[in-house]
Amino acid sequence: MVGYDPEAKCVSTVEAAVAGSASGFVTRVLISPLDVIKIRFQLQIEQLSSRTPGAKYHGILQALQRIFQEEGLGAFWKGHVPAQFLSVGYGAVQFMAFESLTKLVHNVTSYNARDSFVHFVCGGLAACTATVAVQPVDTLRTRFAAQGEPKVWLTLEFSSTALAPFLGFFVKSDFNLALMIFKQNSLLILLFLPDILYHFCFSGNVKNLVCGSCAGIISKTLTYPFDLFKKRLQVGGFEHARAAFGQVRMYRGLLDCIKQILREEGPGGFFKGLSPSLLKAAVSTGLVFFWYELFCSLLCALKSTGSTTRKEG
Repeated sequence: MVGYDPEAKCVSTVEAAVAGSASGFVTRVLISPLDVIKIRFQLQIEQLSSRTPGAKYHGILQALQRIFQEEGLGAFWKGHVPAQFLSVGYGAVQFMAFESLTKLVHNVTSYNARDSFVHFVCGGLAACTATVAVQPVDTLRTRFAAQGEPKVWLTLEFSSTALAPFLGFFVKSDFNLALMIFKQNSLLILLFLPDILYHFCFSGNVKNLVCGSCAGIISKTLTYPFDLFKKRLQVGGFEHARAAFGQVRMYRGLLDCIKQILREEGPGGFFKGLSPSLLKAAVSTGLVFFWYELFCSLLCALKSTGSTTRKEG
């Protein structure tokens, strides 16, 4: 049901946006702790090892325990409000744009809306559109999740005001990383739909959950370093809130960020936090597709029930 299907004209573009928003909202609540751990790992300059002096985090279980002891249970949902704006907005824009683009291609070209190539291109364009739309909120989410105790940013209103002078930089970095988002989400859509993933011996929404998780793991692994670069750039000018976490670095841009990481942390530095990221990708991507399909099915059922009631009336 993802994307325009000329044979099943059930979900409109607006309804796709509603289903995308709802799926993003529910998924964000469930995967927030993994997101916080991933961001903490990505921003740590020291190696993720107990043998490294000054390394605050060593692994997923150790990070869970330390964050809970030092910051409490609520720390796993730090930045949850802007993260929800991010998830709801991203889900709405991405699925609405994808639905509209695949419909447009089907109507004005000779390509079929269900072709893998169409999904690759339209999925990438939809993801880029969604990324640009929610980038300022993504930066807020990252900074809230990155800070320790006591908090430097206390409220969304204050942090939005504090971020305003840096908005131009983050929009610029957003365009620098748009290609990464395009590739990742194109691969995600492309891998989610082909028969090779749909020939599992599952049925209904369980199949969507499994296929979505596989797509999320593959696409995240292929493009993970770019996500790390983005997180490092997003906390530029926010070093004072990171003092309790160890070393901090300042980067002049994407290329400088890549060079410094390679020089100081080695090639392995590009993949810091990959394990919680893959776990998050498997869970979140699977859940997003699962909930999206479920909400679309519910909307179709409601429309069908409403039509039947009107006919009987």
